[in-house]
Amino acid sequence: MDYAVDIRRGSPTYGHYVSAKLTAEGGEQLFIPVGFAHGFITLEPSVEVVYKVSDFYSPECEGGIIWNDPMIAINWPLGETAPALSQKDLLLPKLADLVSPFEHDGQPLRSLPSS
Repeated sequence: MDYAVDIRRGSPTYGHYVSAKLTAEGGEQLFIPVGFAHGFITLEPSVEVVYKVSDFYSPECEGGIIWNDPMIAINWPLGETAPALSQKDLLLPKLADLVSPFEHDGQPLRSLPSS
């Protein structure tokens, strides 16, 4: 499952998210534009995740929001399993504490088509 959260300052959908189930069989992809945080969870063991980015990796530009922020309220399909998170991801701020470098560009967050 892939999630994209709008973190563009001034956006009427700031903090809202869309999600999509991506499968190897279906070959689905999700484009996540600049100004959106990206999170994902694998639903099966031994999953290979491949993604493309728009530029070279730059650690000083890295950021994010904590995965379980109640303000965003993503219903992660975890069941009784705790997520496996990096130390870096455990220390991310809540959305309310995020200083987003992204401004709203006038483009709304759109719902994804149902599959």
